[in-house]
Amino acid sequence: MRTGAKVVVGAVAAAVVGVAGVGGYNIFEALADGNTGSGNVNGPEPVRTGPPTAEEIRTTTRDFLAAWAKGDASGAAALTDNAEGATQALTTFREEARVARLRLTPGKPTGNRVPFHVTAEFEMEVEKDGGGVSVRHSTWSYDSSLAVVRGRTTGNALVDWQAAILHPKLRRGENLRTGAGGAPPIRAVDRDGAPLDAGAYPSLSAVLPALREKYGEKAGGVAGVEVRITDENGLPGETLHTVAEGRKAVLRTTLDARVQRAAEAAVKDYPEASVVAVKPTTGEILAVANHRADGFNAAFEGRMAPGSTMKVVSAALLMEKGLVSAGKVVECPKFVTGGGRRFHNLDYLSIRGGTFAESFARSCNTAFIGFADGLTGEDLAEEANEVFGLGRDWQAGVPTFDGSVPPSEGADTPAALIGQGRIEVNPLNMASVAATAKAGYFVQPRLVPAGLDDRPRIQAERALSPSVARQLRAMMRRTAVSGTARHVMAGLPGNIGAKTGSAEADGQGDANSWFLGYRNDAAAAAVVQQGGHGGDAAGPIVRRVLGASR
Repeated sequence: MRTGAKVVVGAVAAAVVGVAGVGGYNIFEALADGNTGSGNVNGPEPVRTGPPTAEEIRTTTRDFLAAWAKGDASGAAALTDNAEGATQALTTFREEARVARLRLTPGKPTGNRVPFHVTAEFEMEVEKDGGGVSVRHSTWSYDSSLAVVRGRTTGNALVDWQAAILHPKLRRGENLRTGAGGAPPIRAVDRDGAPLDAGAYPSLSAVLPALREKYGEKAGGVAGVEVRITDENGLPGETLHTVAEGRKAVLRTTLDARVQRAAEAAVKDYPEASVVAVKPTTGEILAVANHRADGFNAAFEGRMAPGSTMKVVSAALLMEKGLVSAGKVVECPKFVTGGGRRFHNLDYLSIRGGTFAESFARSCNTAFIGFADGLTGEDLAEEANEVFGLGRDWQAGVPTFDGSVPPSEGADTPAALIGQGRIEVNPLNMASVAATAKAGYFVQPRLVPAGLDDRPRIQAERALSPSVARQLRAMMRRTAVSGTARHVMAGLPGNIGAKTGSAEADGQGDANSWFLGYRNDAAAAAVVQQGGHGGDAAGPIVRRVLGASR
């Protein structure tokens, strides 16, 4: 009569087949001559000292592995130097790993350490779609090792108990558990159905797991059965073996494989580089790419000052407040004082008799800072939030940092106008800023179709006024055609606009390079940490991404 523990995984029911009397954990095939005794029938012996002998190492290893293979947790634990800890771990292994048969084969000792090979067999009863069940067989093999030491009080040769004996990747307090393998697997595709995987698109390794976790089940997937590491609280970690494959859900994303490919190639040219592209009319994310040693998804979750790319928001604010217009003459001196702090332009630029549009195109800091006294510390924060949607808890489909433009005071107010101070953003945020400028209104960025779940779609409180939107686009086009972005954007066809930026960061030598721009119905932003001027590093990345857009 067979007994077993049933694991229900979505529409899949899997039973671990065992033999009555051992709780679904039938393990025979022990070792060597099968002698698991360790007592001495001839009476007590003197307490031994010194390192274990070769014979003691052999017999202790044999008896420990044989007891473990039989599912005798207490018997195996008694042969270790931590019987309590080993009993708990071996019992948990017996009850949670759900192995049908276990074979443990020792290798040749090196000193007191003995390698051994583990072969674990699983038999899973899986319900068929049309009814009935079929038995799935799975074998998992790996190598481990143990060390034999002299017991301090008994003098007996004992196994030096470590969690890594069960599996070399285990640490103290961890164990193995067989069960539902977390969220159902997915097969991600782009907007046209082209496959997306981390092998072809390395940057997606930071995105696909989050999509699987959030949408695997909603998209119709069924979880598989996996052997996973669990921590001391029972929380799942790394998957070590797949016992039964789940059913992958096809998850359509908003990404464009062609644009994603261009983004991946573009960031590789620079260390610590990130880029995002979105569609201004829909908010659909077309590409996301990072090239970083730490693997961090800075494109979506980074927090950095945006430098002069923030002047897109600042210019909109100043024009909406009626303080300036694109064609109005403004001063652009080399230096200006604001909030008790002295500011200067890059390369000590000065423009005499120029318009606001020219100061924008040539990225004049002092022209913007000259308007700081006409603003409150709340004004820029409100414009960023209410018009450009920054800091409004976006629901993009994966974890994102959605920007922070806090109220300012003192020297922070003029600094904020040029993207310094306490402002924090990432390329996703600034790509959205470029998209808002192009469309004239904010559309929340998203990575999966809105109809896939019931998550709310964040709205801004108001759009740009038609007059300000027209002026802002004209200023961004001027920047792309004859301003600081002209060399980067030269020859790019279509309706284009851009803004360069560089942002100083504490503890860095060179400034961070920023660039945002749009072409037709695609907007993008990039940052290269310590990349210097915006047009030098971040600019070429955005150019390549926009060039690949349709």
